[in-house]
Amino acid sequence: MVDKKLIVVGLSVVLALGTVGFNWVESILPTAEAHGVQAQLQSRFVRIEDETFNRQSLQTGETLTVQGKLVSLVERDLRGWLSIFSESTNAGNRWEILARDPPGNVFDLGGNNVLDYAISAKALEPGVYHVHTQLNVAQVGPGLGPGQTVVVEGDPIIKPIPYTNIAYQSIIIGVGYVITFATRPWQVI
Repeated sequence: MVDKKLIVVGLSVVLALGTVGFNWVESILPTAEAHGVQAQLQSRFVRIEDETFNRQSLQTGETLTVQGKLVSLVERDLRGWLSIFSESTNAGNRWEILARDPPGNVFDLGGNNVLDYAISAKALEPGVYHVHTQLNVAQVGPGLGPGQTVVVEGDPIIKPIPYTNIAYQSIIIGVGYVITFATRPWQVI
């Protein structure tokens, strides 16, 4: 009987000291933080190389240009589109894409080819951002470049909300729901 009580008391002491001790150690040692870009976000199909940024700090309204090379790692042709992925400490993350090279939204990348790219975006909101090139490959998914920290200062630029686009998208979504409910009612329940 004494052995069971001793084990229970011992476990209780270890748990209590572990909790208190962990909080104490955590308050003394500096914390480390990262932005969570995972290894799978570097595509096995296309590698983003030589990603460079024209500046590390800018004012709102100024343009950030990201350049680099897209290296196809497969023999088949791929379709993709470029954008900017950014993380920040504030809730902003507001950029307006001004230009893309290759031009247009969707482009073709030939098998085993190298394609130079550039994306220009205007900063709309101040903050400290970690910015990456984001390459979305059709039927594969996204991939991110290494990225860089960019500091944006100045007053936020408020863009008008395109209510016509919201209304159009709402109508399209509503029509999709009607078609879904009308053709597959047994899957809705």
